Amino acid sequence: MVVCLIVLYDIVCSTMRAVLCNFIHSVTTYAILSARMLRKQRRWPCSSIRCFASSATSDTEYDVPIEMIRNFSIIAHVDHGKSTLADRLLELTGAIKVNSGKQVLDNLQVEKERGITVKAQTASLSYSYRNRKYLLNLIDTPGHVDFTAEVRRSLAPCQGVVLLVDANDGVQAQTVANYYLARERQLVIIPVINKVDLKNANPEKVQDQLQALFGMDDIDVIKISAKLGIGVDKVLDAIIERIPPPVVSRDKPFRALVFDSWYEKHKGAISLIYVKDGALSVGEHVNFMLLKKSYEIRSISFLRPHAENIKTIYAGQVGAISCNMKSQDSCIGDTLHLRQCFVDPLERFKPPKPMVFAGIYPMDQSQFTSLQAAIDKLALNDSAVAVTMESSVALGRGWRIGFLGLLHMEVFVQRLEQEYGTQPIVTAPAVTYKAKIFGAKNITKYQGDMVTFNNPEHFPDRQIVDEFYEPTIVATIITPVEYMSEIVSLCRHKRGIEKSSKPIGNDRVALQYIMPLSEIIVDFHDSLKSISSGYASFDYENHDYQSSDIVKLDILLNGKIADELSSIVHREKAYQMGKKLCVKLLETIPRQLFEIAIQAVIGSKVIARETLKAYKKDVTAKLYGGDVTRRKKLLAQQAEGKKKMRMIGKISLPRDTFINVLKK
Repeated sequence: MVVCLIVLYDIVCSTMRAVLCNFIHSVTTYAILSARMLRKQRRWPCSSIRCFASSATSDTEYDVPIEMIRNFSIIAHVDHGKSTLADRLLELTGAIKVNSGKQVLDNLQVEKERGITVKAQTASLSYSYRNRKYLLNLIDTPGHVDFTAEVRRSLAPCQGVVLLVDANDGVQAQTVANYYLARERQLVIIPVINKVDLKNANPEKVQDQLQALFGMDDIDVIKISAKLGIGVDKVLDAIIERIPPPVVSRDKPFRALVFDSWYEKHKGAISLIYVKDGALSVGEHVNFMLLKKSYEIRSISFLRPHAENIKTIYAGQVGAISCNMKSQDSCIGDTLHLRQCFVDPLERFKPPKPMVFAGIYPMDQSQFTSLQAAIDKLALNDSAVAVTMESSVALGRGWRIGFLGLLHMEVFVQRLEQEYGTQPIVTAPAVTYKAKIFGAKNITKYQGDMVTFNNPEHFPDRQIVDEFYEPTIVATIITPVEYMSEIVSLCRHKRGIEKSSKPIGNDRVALQYIMPLSEIIVDFHDSLKSISSGYASFDYENHDYQSSDIVKLDILLNGKIADELSSIVHREKAYQMGKKLCVKLLETIPRQLFEIAIQAVIGSKVIARETLKAYKKDVTAKLYGGDVTRRKKLLAQQAEGKKKMRMIGKISLPRDTFINVLKK
């Protein structure tokens, strides 16, 4: 009897343990599934501005009628408050929390360090106005003259712009340039005067400047303080009331314009598109018209400003698509359409013309592959650069890269260092020259009678050149009247020719000068700011080529040309540049056991010279007895010097010397 009771007790306990375990397992599984479903429903935001969600959200709130869509950009001069105004717009529309951080859309490290916008950023905002829900596609653009191509491309999907002007500084050079960019595309312009809260702000005076320059008498000018949020709601209302909806059709076959792109580590090239006609859904196959390749759409996203995946994007909207495209395949300005569905191409962007060229080389040739990959990825994000391969005897393989200006070059190199961990060597910047050749049709080396070059190694022989030409620009300078005489002297020193002079109000003047591009790419902007105590502003646009007396400046080391140190200069500046290079080489070249003559020459004429004295041949000649340790040390130094001399030869320079001389 006792045994039977014990067996029965064991059976009951085992059954209860099994039931309890099953119950715990069920509860745990239900909790995990519920947490996953809750995560999807809440659509937790990503940490990065351009981080993509794991699953597509509902398209209900994104299927906005065309008449409820507004596409616009914010354009202004540098430091007039574009990014601050963008932050306030994001806060008012609920895209970000109040006081979530400064310049949310400026997410690049170089932008945060320099305090400027170098890359246009997009944000799709939802805003309720008079009980109707609108979709506002905002594009925050750069303000510096070197990034005008970025601004021009950003205006393509827009029907209007917010022209921002500082109430303290007034109309500046880039304000004028951006105004005419918007006028060129026939966009609605909403003038806004910012920083009215400053102590020295004078919005009435700035409004008079706008009326005098642009004829804005019949347009209401909105006065705001983007920093304090004063009047920003009026800007939102004006955007809805004044800017028309996009002229698109959702009944036609899908057609979209690629107006920006960037590289995502796990998704490849991401394309930012403006849908002109029809609609596009995930899983469909699209053709890139210029690229002539087909891809399957893996994801579609709205930037709000955090990327949120959607299933379908409709005509009139702006969004990002991912299709596992390689970085070198993306083409800004391309037209997208569905496979086996033929459409007319959209308006292509006029490719920006590089103005400044520089050589970029890896610090060591073992880093060539990694630097090449970094340049390819960054060139995808910055379509204004022009990249070609070149090689140097001293520096090895590298690239000749064209930029829109000196700041553009500095930002590009800084991004290579910060975002990709590279250490590039950058040669001195140069511009593209032209040469008219005698009887070029009979010389197989030259095609036609004009030769273009930006590298001193390609400088044609003077004996076969009829005339040289250099590029010029039209410089626009807006300055207070009291600094006018010093600025005129600076422009004349830079070989500038006055084109026009126009007063702006009672105390400011707008000057226009035709100047050689080579004179302004290095130090002109800094000199202008120094002379005017920071009050003058500067902008320029391409003009034409003019005849010029340019020469090739060579550096001789003991009579042998160092090709990597050659440069192209105007004859008037040749002596100054040659003397500067000789002095720098004298300080940089390590002393040898022989004397080195450093000469700057034009053809066969020496215009500057420095002499690097030699070490004595026997550094231990006067050591008789004494400290044996010191004698051994000096003998070792002498042996190392001979070894180095054999390594670099009697004339060639060590690679480190080139790096130190060629650094900016």
